[in-house]
Amino acid sequence: MGNVNVPTPVFVAGGALCLLGGYLIGVVAGPDTPQRTTAEVLSYDAGASELCLTGETVEGAEGAEDGTLCGTWRRTPSSQTPRAGDPFRFVSMEVDNVSDDSGERLGPGTVIYGSVLD
Repeated sequence: MGNVNVPTPVFVAGGALCLLGGYLIGVVAGPDTPQRTTAEVLSYDAGASELCLTGETVEGAEGAEDGTLCGTWRRTPSSQTPRAGDPFRFVSMEVDNVSDDSGERLGPGTVIYGSVLD
C-alpha cells in the first residue's frame, strides 16, 4: 500500500468537523445542567446554615414545599450573609441524608448553592 497525501486544508476541515460533531453529541446527549433561579430570602439561621427562600420561582425548585424552600446553604467564605428580603440566586439539590441503621434523616435533605445579588 502506498502513502496517501491529504492536502492540509482538507485535513484541517476534517478535524474541525470531528470537533463540531463531538460538541453537538455532548450537548444533546450530555447531562442537564441545573437551572439557576432568583428568589427572595425569607430567613437565614447562621448557626445551622439554614436558609429559607420564597417567591414564584421557588415553586418548581427541588425540595420546595408550600412555596418555601428551606435547606442547608453551601457558600464560599467571602459570600455576603443573606438577610430577609434580599434577592438570592441559587441552585437547589435534594440530597439523601438517611442513616443506614435507623432510617432517620441525619440532616436537611435540601442543599442550596448560591449567593445574594448585589
